[in-house]
Amino acid sequence: MTPVIESDEHKSLRAAVSTFARNHPRTLAADNKHFWQEAARLGYIGVNLPEAYGGGGGGITELSLVLEEMGAAGNPLLMMIVSPAICGTVISRFGTEAQKQDWLPTLADGTRMMSFGITEPDAGSNSHRITTTARRDGTDWILTGRKVFISGVDISDATLVVGRTEDARTGKLKPCLFIVPRDTPGFERRRIDMELNAAEKQFELTLDDVRLPADALVGDEDAGLLQLFAGLNPERIMTAAFGIGMGRYALSRALDYARERTVWKTPIGAHQAIAHPLAQAHIDLELARLMMRKAAHLYDAGDDMGAGEAANMAKYAAGEACVKAVDQAVHTLGGNGLTREFGLASLIAASRVARIAPVSREMILNYVSHQTLGLPKSY
Repeated sequence: MTPVIESDEHKSLRAAVSTFARNHPRTLAADNKHFWQEAARLGYIGVNLPEAYGGGGGGITELSLVLEEMGAAGNPLLMMIVSPAICGTVISRFGTEAQKQDWLPTLADGTRMMSFGITEPDAGSNSHRITTTARRDGTDWILTGRKVFISGVDISDATLVVGRTEDARTGKLKPCLFIVPRDTPGFERRRIDMELNAAEKQFELTLDDVRLPADALVGDEDAGLLQLFAGLNPERIMTAAFGIGMGRYALSRALDYARERTVWKTPIGAHQAIAHPLAQAHIDLELARLMMRKAAHLYDAGDDMGAGEAANMAKYAAGEACVKAVDQAVHTLGGNGLTREFGLASLIAASRVARIAPVSREMILNYVSHQTLGLPKSY
């Protein structure tokens, strides 16, 4: 059974992360390298990675808790979704011993970081249409293709790229994962000009006959979707944590304002037109958090199938709750909600990330329609 009440250990971890994050300047639109390194030094970045490789020995439960509390303090680290959650998890579960020894200790201590390259210009949410291909050339691999909206490539030491190889038995293409170091010849990046005000930048990647050694392949060439979704489920759970944390931060700012702002001798929070929407925002965030904890629990217990359904639901619920909380917070502050002083206006765009990425809410509804409810597909 999924525990409803958090353990004392988790409560202590929440309190510690919250205190740490609140004692640092907001990093949403600033260089967060120092914050990342400090968080890693305290064991927060690698809390989900195996102890044998320098991690904390926890799971996605603990890592999502860390990211949620950072977000609630106004200091979300987007790359936590990518580097330790996706890349660290995939290498931990499927990497060779050499890959584990090489990457996991440095991902855990913050000295190195990895990006994740899956989205393509023409594939979007349909990972089955990925056109980046990998072909053998002797013992090497040659990668060719394009990726788009890849976070933090400029600050990452390598990118875990999803390509497709040909199955010798069927001739069909199957997904495989490759570690591509940042300075590999033929691996080019172009920054995408985003209006989103975030520390982590977005990039388009071009792989022009990128030559990689045999040991760049992560895991079994024939494992295919198993390895891919081992990273995508944590990605959805962590995106939920990102959204819940951001929603909690916005709600806390609105509550402070509603308690203090007085009109006609009465704090505006006493009026139900203000109080009830804020209460609804809190309820929605708490419900999303419960589903996120269920998803993390199932994933850490090794139930990939159950975790897939719960992770998608958690990501959907958190995205909706985050957007509503931010909108209501801005509305509560009125004109002040759009000023730099109160720090909420930047969240209007940022909160939409939880709805759009890494998979849109419409694709999640498709997943639930087909996989959970057994309805026929329209595509």
